[in-house]
Amino acid sequence: MELLSGLLSSLGLSGAAGLNAYIPLLVVGLLSRSGVLHLSAPYDLLGNPWVLLGVGVLGLLDFVGDKIPGVDHVLHLVGGVVNAAAGAVLFAAQAGIADVPPALSLALGLLVAGGVHTTRAAIRPLATATTGGLANPVVSTAEDGASLTLSLLAVFAPLLAALGLAGILMLAYRLWAGRRARRVT
Repeated sequence: MELLSGLLSSLGLSGAAGLNAYIPLLVVGLLSRSGVLHLSAPYDLLGNPWVLLGVGVLGLLDFVGDKIPGVDHVLHLVGGVVNAAAGAVLFAAQAGIADVPPALSLALGLLVAGGVHTTRAAIRPLATATTGGLANPVVSTAEDGASLTLSLLAVFAPLLAALGLAGILMLAYRLWAGRRARRVT
C-alpha cells in the first residue's frame, strides 16, 4: 500500500509542477521544514530556508508575470524546462518512500510535469486569442489554484490527487479537441 500511495503522491506533485513549478516545491519544502513530511537526502534541501526563499521569490515573479499576456507565453517557454525539472525532483522526492529507482522516478516526473505543462502551454493561446488576453489572469489563477490543491492532495490524500490530475487532463483534452474542431471548420 505504501508503494501505491508513494506513486500516487509522486504523480500528483509532478502534475502540480506541470501547472506551476514553484507551488508544489514550496508546499513540499514548507511541510518538510515543519516536520510534517520527511524527505531523504538530497531532497531534504527543499526544506532549507535559503532554498525556500529562492523558490518563493521566483514563484512570486512567475505568479505576477503569468498574469500578463505576452509575458506569460515567454514564461511558458522557459517553463518547459523549469516545470519538467521541478516535476522530476518532486516525483523522485516522494517516490523515495517506495522502491522505485531514482533514475526512473526522475524520468517519470519529467514526463508527467512536462506533459501537463506542454498541454497547458498549448491551450493558453486559446484564452489569449478569444479574449484579447483579458482571461489570462483568470486562467493563470485557476492553474495556480489547481496546482496548490493538487500539491496538498498529493501529500495528504494521494488517491484524490491522482483523480484530480486525471480530471485536469480530461478537461485539457476537451479544450484542445474543441480548439482543433473550430480550426478545421
